[in-house]
Amino acid sequence: MSGSLEERLEVLESRLAFQEHTLESLNQVITRQDRELVELKQGLAEVSARLKDFDAASSSEGAAGTGHEIPPHY
Repeated sequence: MSGSLEERLEVLESRLAFQEHTLESLNQVITRQDRELVELKQGLAEVSARLKDFDAASSSEGAAGTGHEIPPHY
């Protein structure tokens, strides 16, 4: 009976070690993805700001009469 108990204990210890390894791996993936998300959000904010600046510059040029005109062939 004690042999069976020792085997069961070894199986449980093995499973626990595997689960700890899996949790550590998942934690590393989540940490990396969080950093990437932060970088992507910052990049998106920069692109959005540039687009707004470009849009504002384009509309102010259009108001002054120096904006884009339709080519004569249209």
